[in-house]
Amino acid sequence: MPSYALTVGFDLDMTLIDTRPGIRAAYEALAAETGTRIDADLAVSRLGPPLERELAEWFPAERVPEMADRYRATYPALAVPPSPALPGALDALRAVREAGGRTVVVTAKYEPNARLHLDHVGLAPDAVVGSLWAEAKAGALREHGATVYVGDHTGDVRGARAAGAVSVAVPTGPCAAAELRAAGADVVLTGGLADFPAWLAAHTARGGAASTRA
Repeated sequence: MPSYALTVGFDLDMTLIDTRPGIRAAYEALAAETGTRIDADLAVSRLGPPLERELAEWFPAERVPEMADRYRATYPALAVPPSPALPGALDALRAVREAGGRTVVVTAKYEPNARLHLDHVGLAPDAVVGSLWAEAKAGALREHGATVYVGDHTGDVRGARAAGAVSVAVPTGPCAAAELRAAGADVVLTGGLADFPAWLAAHTARGGAASTRA
């Protein structure tokens, strides 16, 4: 893989894209189709972990794989169109490129659906890796040479730390700023991704292309 002075990883759900409207619609459709009660509002309040973990709250274990397949099959039509980019997402990726770097999205979401979301809102990272959660994200971050990882969940903080990357957290998802700090985030951007370009400029000015962790 080519060597870049700067590679920044980003989470997807509630970091780059507000997927709550679409995911709510997908859960409501699954509930209607199966006759199973799913509290879609509760489900979208705790986005981050893998789909199967949420489905296990509503279906018996033996039905979870089948329901995951059905959810993912209906997802493109139901969940992608109503889900907008979060404020600052376009500028965040642009800032990395203007700094001479590259971007990689590493997400727990099924990769084909993640790509559909990114295409829909006009975000074009250099690479996308799906179906990875928390510490499991570290392998992809290391493979792509990411020295910074941006996410909204404590699981993203753990993934960044496991990869030896700088953990930049945004409190735009289910985890509050204090929770992200307590989990070990190096930086919490309280203004969300709108604060990222200025932070990145200061980080690179300090020579921060490489990780600050040993």
